[in-house]
Amino acid sequence: MSELITRLSPEDEYTHEPDKAQNYNESMYFNVFDHNSKMGGWFRLGNRPNEGYAEMTCCLYLPDGRIGFMFSRPRIENNEAMKAGGMEFSVIEPFKKLKVSYKGKILLLTEPKQMLDPSSAFKSNPSVDCEVDLNIEGISPMFGGETVKKDGTSLDLDPEKSFSKAHYEQHISGSGSIRVNEEKWDINGYGLRDKSWGPRYWQAIEWYRWLTINISEDIGFMFSIVHQGEGKERRGGMVFKDGEYELITDCHIESEYDEDTCQTHLKAWGKTEKGEYEVKGKVLSLIPLRNRREDPNGNMLNTRIAEGMTEYTYNGQTGYGMSEYLDQIIDGKPVGP
Repeated sequence: MSELITRLSPEDEYTHEPDKAQNYNESMYFNVFDHNSKMGGWFRLGNRPNEGYAEMTCCLYLPDGRIGFMFSRPRIENNEAMKAGGMEFSVIEPFKKLKVSYKGKILLLTEPKQMLDPSSAFKSNPSVDCEVDLNIEGISPMFGGETVKKDGTSLDLDPEKSFSKAHYEQHISGSGSIRVNEEKWDINGYGLRDKSWGPRYWQAIEWYRWLTINISEDIGFMFSIVHQGEGKERRGGMVFKDGEYELITDCHIESEYDEDTCQTHLKAWGKTEKGEYEVKGKVLSLIPLRNRREDPNGNMLNTRIAEGMTEYTYNGQTGYGMSEYLDQIIDGKPVGP
């Protein structure tokens, strides 16, 4: 097999020319949490230009435990911008400055677990006006990119089994405001962003555990365990420390769950060339989401993604971030550990 390299350029911050795969997806994601008010949210746009629509998600974790959530599949005609459904991501300066905005409706949930039955949740909770305006700045180096052959040519991927052909992440700061109905909060916090492009089905992975953590402006983590079945599992991530990334060469995550098999507490361990790290997490607020797709044989495939705003502790310090647990649902149960 040819030697592989990772390629990333400032141009990758912008949209790419879609390949021919029907399920081509280009997505950007941001999360930001204010450590003082203990609130924040995450925002995602996933363009699927060959299918004619985008996936737009806005999820807000309010200080009193309520969650504001909205998902839509607005129609798009091309892949020229990350702008759909009232949400827009703008690149001001690649790798350094971006902007997140959303203006539209949001479902206000006092009991976020109601999203286990989305149809009922949308019927029984109010949709109110929402406006998000956040300035994003990169506070770390870039992590990741597109894996290509040494001669620069792309890898041959099976679109049916692909989750993405390129992926990168970065720890960030975020400042601005969030308004939900008549309530408004100023935001000054930290988070993580990512971007990916290439063929994607949410069902291409059996399960994963993704932890994004900001302890302070100077210390952050990302832990990732991706189980693709057939004995294939990737464990990695990075430690953001002293302005640099230490790559995690091995990690494990121990989790506790509630009666709905949603994570409540966790302990993450990671190893780099410079040492070992342990971070503990307590989920403050969680919303269970799902993605469904019918396969060519008419079988309904069901993916659950449990999205938890999580309080993390490391070395006596407290920070915030996300714990995102994706599982395929088989016989009514998530398949992950």
